[in-house]
Amino acid sequence: MAIHDDCKLRFLELNTKMTHRFIVFKIEENQKQVIVEKLGEPAQGYEDFAACLPPNECRYAIYDFKFLTEGNISKSIIFFIAW
Repeated sequence: MAIHDDCKLRFLELNTKMTHRFIVFKIEENQKQVIVEKLGEPAQGYEDFAACLPPNECRYAIYDFKFLTEGNISKSIIFFIAW
């Protein structure tokens, strides 16, 4: 199974430039590779992300969870999700 170059590029954009809140990947059976299915805008939240996941199909996703610490410092954690 190959990973399309666009997957790597979009992840780097999310990780370094914070241009996406989430990325949903799917396996393209005909091409035998993982491709980007959906990109989430930075203003979108978890509800928008969850709405992109189909109820009866497998997906992989990256979600950038942003939060404030007790000292009111902005942080983020990137989650990998196997759906």
